[in-house]
Formats: sequence, C-alpha cells, structure tokens
Amino acid sequence: MKPNLLTAFSIGHFANDLVPIGMYILIPAFGTAMGLSPSEIGLLFMIHSLGASVAYLPAGMLADHVANRGILLTATFFWVGIGYLTASLAEGFWAFAILIAIGGMGDAAWHPIATGVLVQMHKARRAYALGVHAIGGHISEIIALPAAGLLLAFWDWRTAIQVLAIPTLLMGFVFIFIAPKVPRHINSRPTRADISDIWQVWTTRAGLRVIALFTFYNMGLFAIIAMTPLYLRANHGFSWLDTAIVLAVMMMLGAVAQPWMGSISDRIGRRPLVVVGNAIAAGAAFIAWMSTNFALTIVALGVALTVLVAIRAVLLATAVDHAGNREGTSLGLTFAFMDGFAASAAVLAGLAGESDLANAFLLASGFSLMAVILALTTPKFVPATAETVP
Repeated sequence: MKPNLLTAFSIGHFANDLVPIGMYILIPAFGTAMGLSPSEIGLLFMIHSLGASVAYLPAGMLADHVANRGILLTATFFWVGIGYLTASLAEGFWAFAILIAIGGMGDAAWHPIATGVLVQMHKARRAYALGVHAIGGHISEIIALPAAGLLLAFWDWRTAIQVLAIPTLLMGFVFIFIAPKVPRHINSRPTRADISDIWQVWTTRAGLRVIALFTFYNMGLFAIIAMTPLYLRANHGFSWLDTAIVLAVMMMLGAVAQPWMGSISDRIGRRPLVVVGNAIAAGAAFIAWMSTNFALTIVALGVALTVLVAIRAVLLATAVDHAGNREGTSLGLTFAFMDGFAASAAVLAGLAGESDLANAFLLASGFSLMAVILALTTPKFVPATAETVP
C-alpha cells in the first residue's frame, strides 16, 4: 500500500470532517441562540446525521462500481464546503436543519468511498488501515471543537461555520492533483443480483445482529456527545470554548488508540475488543450518571468516550469481515446505521435530559450494555495470514 496515499486520505478525512465535527458545538450554540429545548437540539443532531445516512449506501455502491473514485472523493470537499456555507445563512430551525443535513451528505459520501479503497488495498490489515484513516477524522475533533469554541467566543455560529469551511474547500483543490493516484478498478453497473447479494448477507440472523450491534454502539456514543456540551454549560457554567476543549480532550486518546486497537483486532479478533470496550463505556457512563462529584463525572465521561472512539475502526472491520466482498457497499451500509439511524439517540437523550441532563448518561450506559450483549453473539473473526494488495 502506498504510504503517501494513506496519508493523503487521512488528511482528506481531516479536512472533510472539520465542519461536521464542529457541529457538535455549533448545533448546541445555534440551539441556545434560538432558545431551543434539549430535545429540539437533539432533533437537530438527528436530522444532521440522517442526512448523512441517506448518502452512505449510494456512495458505498459507487465505490464498488465507479472506476474513477478519485473524482468522487474530490467532489465531496466542494459539496461539504458549499453545503455548510449555505447553512450558515439560514434564518430558522427547519432551514438550518435541512441545509446542515445536505452538507453532511457530502462528508458522508467521503467515508465509504475512501475506506472502501483502503480495505481493498490492505485486505489483511483492514482494521489497521481503517484506524489510520480515522486518525484524520479524530484530529479534526481535536482541532475543530476548540476552534469552534474559540470562534464562538468572538463571533456567532454563522461566522464559525464559514471559517471552518475554508480548509475543506482548499483541500478540494489539492485533491484535484491527488485524485489520479487513487487506484482505479473496472467500471460496472449495479445489478439486481448485487442488491440481492447484499440483502441476503445482511438479512441473515448474523447480519441483523451485526447491524444491531453497530446501531447500539453508536447510540451510546451519540447520547454522550449530544448532551455533554449542554450538561457542561447548564450544570457547571462552562463557556463554549471550555466546553469544546473538554470534549476534544475526552476524545483525543481514543483517536490516537484507533490504529493500535485495529492492529490488535487484526491479530486476535474483533469480538474481545468490542465486548470489553462497550462494557467499559457502559460502566463509565453509569458512574457519570450516579456521581455528584464534578471531577469524577468528567473522568467517567472521558473514559466512556475514549473507549467508544478507540474501537470504532474495529466495528467497521467487523462489517467487512461479515460481508466478505463489496467493501464499499458494506461500509456504506455500516456507516448508515452507525451514524444515521443511531442518531435517534440524540433525541432520546434530549428527552431524557429535559428534567436532568445527566439522565442522558444513564441512557448511554444502557445502549452500550446492549452492544455488549449483541457483541457476545456475533461470529468469531479468524485473522488473515497474509496481506494481499492489488
């Protein structure tokens, strides 16, 4: 595998994720400015992610059937940049909600195409490759969240979105020169047999268990991410900048650990890491709900987010292991459930937090516990013995 291409994909992931990651702070900032309730802010999170879920599967199918995937990847930067710039001009709830959903589609399209290319090139080290790619996205968390908080300290949510969109658009121009280096494959059209095969793979008992596992795993993650900024501001008087820094630090260790966790799972299997990771998250989120000590609550939330972020690449590799081939389509379906349908947790967490925002952490604990139960029933993964690079 070409190291420069893996690096380029990780940097591209970083640039494409800047505004969507910034929305973890900017959506609550918009909601606060508009006087929205926690459940309404949760609804914005859900709509934003549902927009992404619409794009994941078609993008994954394009990754498996379109020869020139470099052009597709380049187009995503302009889709994201222009989409969110338009959202920054919105005046009301629904205009903002629809436009951030459209902007999120562009970022969503990047993921199954880019990861589909990577796992095809690195078949025996899928989780490692996915983990390295994920570093770019999580570096964007470390940068975009404090940047959004800092921008909000001086300007409003509109200006913050506009500034964060600039690097994405610049990367689009850079990728015009990188696109020709992306490996091409035979151009083909999706057939009825392709759809039938995917349907058969994912509607078996094992396939449905894996889908349910993705969904509950990400519901736990979404519940914590969506309500933590509101919790820190409402219960502890944090500024947007302080809130963004705390959230970024919470997720940083998980981001750094992804390639390491992926590499371990390539050797020993996916199940142990998925079970242990979700179990730790369930316990930590429960402690965050129970605790009346601020420091303990922050540490517990940090542990929960760290382990959930750290095992993300392992979950994605589990999807490819189950599907066997058609990597792009399988990853597109996985992302749709992980980042789309699971976003309903943001609304549920908002509803749970109407009386006390800490209740969202109890809900997150329950979701992670369900992921543990489902992970125990998934098939074992047999590690590959040799790497195949086309």
